[in-house]
Amino acid sequence: QVQLVESGGGLVQAGDSLRLSCAASGRIFSNYVMAWFRQAPGKDREFVAAIGRSAGTTFYADSLKGRFTITRDNAKNTQYLQMNSLKLEDTAVYYCAASSGTLVWRTNSRYADWGQGTQVTVSS
Repeated sequence: QVQLVESGGGLVQAGDSLRLSCAASGRIFSNYVMAWFRQAPGKDREFVAAIGRSAGTTFYADSLKGRFTITRDNAKNTQYLQMNSLKLEDTAVYYCAASSGTLVWRTNSRYADWGQGTQVTVSS
C-alpha cells in the first residue's frame, strides 16, 4: 500500500490558477499509475486526469482538456495537477489515487490507494 497526501488546495477566484501536489510514500512511486479525481457536494466522484508510470501517457476528462495538466516527478515521489482558468464548477474535493497496475484507468474502482483529499473552492 502506498500512502498519499494531497496539498495545495484553497480558495481562489474564477480565472485563477492552482497547483495541487500529491506526495507518496511507502512504496516505489514509479511502480504506480497515478490519477486525480474530484467530488463536488452532492455528486459522485469523477475522473479528472491520470498519468502512466513513466509519465509517457496521460488522460484527461474531456471537459477539462486544455485547462488542467497532470505531471509527476518520480525522483520526488510526487504528482501534480496544474489547474488554470478555474471555474465555479471546479469547486470540489480533489483526491489523489494510485494503481499498482500498468494500465492507465479512468475508473476509480481501479485505484486501490487514495489520499484524504484537498478542498478547492472557486468563487466568483
